[in-house]
Amino acid sequence: MPLVRLPASLRARRGTPYPAQASAGRFAAPEGVPVTRPGGLADQEARDAIRHDLDDTLFVEAAAGTGKTTALTDRIVEVLRRGLGTLEDIVAVTFTEKAAGEMKLRLRAAIEEARQDEEDGGARDRLSRALGHLELAHIGTIHGFCADLLRERPIEAGVDPAFRVAAEDEAGRLLDGAFEGWFEGALADPGPGVRRALRRHYRRNSGGPRAALRAAAGSLVDQRDFDAPWSRPEWDREAELDRALDLLRELAAFAPLASRPDDFLTKNLRHIERGVREIERRERTRGRDHDYLEAWLRSFVGARWRGWFWRGFRSRDFGGGLAKADVLARRDAVRREVEEILQTADADLAAHLRDELWPVTERYERAKRRDGCLDFVDLLLRARDLLREGAEIRAHYRQRFTRFFVDEFQDTDPLQVEILLLLCGGDPEETRPERIVPASGKLFVVGDPKQSIYRFRRADVMLYERTKRRLEDANARVLHLSTSFRSQPRLQAAVNGAFEARMTASEDGSQAAYVPLAPFRADTGSQPAVIALPVPKPYGRFGKVRGIEIEESLPAAVGEMVRWLVRESGWVVTERECPEDPVPVEARHICLLFRRFQKWGEDVTRPYVRALEARAIPHVLVGGRSYHDREEVLAVRNALTAIEWPDDRLAVYAALRGPLFSLGDRALFEFGVDVGPLHPLAGWGSDGGR
Repeated sequence: MPLVRLPASLRARRGTPYPAQASAGRFAAPEGVPVTRPGGLADQEARDAIRHDLDDTLFVEAAAGTGKTTALTDRIVEVLRRGLGTLEDIVAVTFTEKAAGEMKLRLRAAIEEARQDEEDGGARDRLSRALGHLELAHIGTIHGFCADLLRERPIEAGVDPAFRVAAEDEAGRLLDGAFEGWFEGALADPGPGVRRALRRHYRRNSGGPRAALRAAAGSLVDQRDFDAPWSRPEWDREAELDRALDLLRELAAFAPLASRPDDFLTKNLRHIERGVREIERRERTRGRDHDYLEAWLRSFVGARWRGWFWRGFRSRDFGGGLAKADVLARRDAVRREVEEILQTADADLAAHLRDELWPVTERYERAKRRDGCLDFVDLLLRARDLLREGAEIRAHYRQRFTRFFVDEFQDTDPLQVEILLLLCGGDPEETRPERIVPASGKLFVVGDPKQSIYRFRRADVMLYERTKRRLEDANARVLHLSTSFRSQPRLQAAVNGAFEARMTASEDGSQAAYVPLAPFRADTGSQPAVIALPVPKPYGRFGKVRGIEIEESLPAAVGEMVRWLVRESGWVVTERECPEDPVPVEARHICLLFRRFQKWGEDVTRPYVRALEARAIPHVLVGGRSYHDREEVLAVRNALTAIEWPDDRLAVYAALRGPLFSLGDRALFEFGVDVGPLHPLAGWGSDGGR
């Protein structure tokens, strides 16, 4: 693979080559990864099964770019073509309204294409009828589907027939009102959990105990379907907190024995000694307050101050006849023991807060009933209860809806899985989700556990894995789509090499296994797939490179790389509209991704924006956090402030010095000396006088 000749400003000085420029060339296709042959795709057998084995329950795992939505729509088209169902009988579920709209458009295009290619008259008529009835199809989110069920059966579901679905912001306002009403009463007469929460130390700008309790109330409301009281095992809180303080006092006794005051272990022990003395001084005047002691221990130990992990200098002796290894071992053992005590205290506090915050949930429910609305969790809860408790209703919908297609299954939560199983079950009497066996061919799900966002909207990859195993035990087939249509083979090889060894499946299902990507597109061979951007020049003292200097150099380096790609590289890319005709790289083909938008209160994107602006690279910033701090916005704000308040001399001069007028300091100074203070509403004669 050829090396890339990077822009001159990005090359290393002193003649040092950067082997990272050829990093993509080090990745070979991992052994065992199938390669596309002229006769078909590496996963063609799985794709054929999806399209033709319509009597099987299928669980399909498909990585990004493997065409999972296309496979889903192809299966729906085949069901329609064979006359095994109509669009009115089919339910297709995805995660967002946008994805549902895209699925409907793709299904329309797929049906139209199949109709034009179909030679059998009966099949063509069925596809034509499906096109005419497309708007009757149940294609949408699981929440929208549940809302339809509740509107059809409002009496049985116990909901207002004219209910409306509260948007997230409206539901948030109702919850805010419920919390505020509860919080006022809780402050007047706090329970043990609230009292302990109020005494805790909170980080600056975190919102304090009020924000923490509001967040806890929100979590409780989101999980209100688990309404059983939380268990609180017998635990002598006061005795355990006393023991934690005694353990710290034991460590503090080591500090005076240290022979080297500059040793980092000694500094850690001195810190502990000062903390213990602070508590002892307080208790001499006020007595022991276990709520305060718990809060202090949580901030002192639970905050994971890095000094707890200091090892100190490499020496054998600590002082006082003690071996340093023994002191370190005791320090680490005490830290672990105190942390265990605090974890138990946290669990005990959570159980108290669950009981004390539950009235917030009840207030929230009353507020929704008053406004005649349901939130998203209500839709799932009421639909689940409707199907679980009503045998006749469950049988009706099982007969009415013959097939379910679920996209993005990794984003489903326990309630959604239960609803789908209740609708797909073959046994009319079985309602326990762990025992339900879907009727053959009725359920088709596709997802990618590697794309599961941990605990996002109650989704959990462990639930995904449990459901897969449960369906597999119930004779479902698990298929894998591995051929990626999006990227070049060498880029796929780089991704496989980076993740295959590190992304291994865990026994409890908390980590999904990595499925290597198989290539589809031809290898261009003329340009690399992966480039490691080098540091523009050596930084740091004594030739050492420091991370902060590298980070500060990256915006200019990235900006220069983008300029080179667009104007000098001669590289090409393919576009979806015409993949057989590559086009030169343009700015619209390039995307800069950031791990976060802010770091220590500073907008991470701004240096990169300035680097692109300096090189006249057209760009769009999506999701930045400092719009109002941008130079052009500040210039307009200063000008508007000067117009609104002309007596504000600072705003007037800021507007004149800014990019809108670009008057220099010298011109403004000379004007002030020759004419006097500037006022926008003052008049000047032709000779410069007032």
